[in-house]
Amino acid sequence: MTQGQSRFHGKTAVVTGAGSGIGRAAAVKLAKEGANVALFDLMDDRSEEVVKELNDIRDGCAHAFDVDTTDAKRVEKAVQETAEIFGGIDIVFANAGINGVLSPVDEMNLEDWQKTLDVNLNGTFLTVKHTVPYLKKNGKGSIIITSSVNGTRVFTGFGMIAYSTTKAGQVAFAKMAALELAKFKIRVNVVCPGAISTNIDQSTKKQGNLEEITIPIEYPDGGQPLEHGPGEPEDVADLVAFLASDESRHITGAQIFIDGAESLLR
Repeated sequence: MTQGQSRFHGKTAVVTGAGSGIGRAAAVKLAKEGANVALFDLMDDRSEEVVKELNDIRDGCAHAFDVDTTDAKRVEKAVQETAEIFGGIDIVFANAGINGVLSPVDEMNLEDWQKTLDVNLNGTFLTVKHTVPYLKKNGKGSIIITSSVNGTRVFTGFGMIAYSTTKAGQVAFAKMAALELAKFKIRVNVVCPGAISTNIDQSTKKQGNLEEITIPIEYPDGGQPLEHGPGEPEDVADLVAFLASDESRHITGAQIFIDGAESLLR
């Protein structure tokens, strides 16, 4: 076994939103480096493909759970079963999220606002709430939360008022949790990706007169100064693996931007 494969040997990771994008890339990365991985997502063809991909890497290292992270009972049950199957939980990647509906604030329906908060904030809360007892039992652990540049550094995503509010909330949640859990040797950090090539836009809906609230902004040399294009899910996965590992043992409460300097420009 190489050093890379052994970094997470004997450890178990919970990854939410594991069926695609950043979640999938992180699950693959952790499995390749020795972790058992519990995949939390709504079961579909994509989720089944990820399970097969991970078990091809190392037979029996992955198990998929049909989880809606806004459903407390389903989250609690999946977490409990994960601990029973793999013998504990060491790493939590609370990654599930949606863009939700893009709308001017005065045209946004309460139901659409609530849906985005339910998935992005309540889902994060429930994932952390139900995994923390198992991390405490181990005597240490690492929690990583996916936020965004939107709502933290960038406020020009016109119509994304619900999404940006949840992303700002996740940062505050992570920092509060980092202090609360420090005495248990549980680290909590938050990653803030910029533009990443994922399929999150497939769930995005637009309503109302967005043109009315949009302020035209032009960037002469493009919006991503470092690489002149969106990052890849694997870029974020590498950061997640670092934060999950003992290499980041003195890092907690950190808010790390991974956007190729996009948010500095905007």
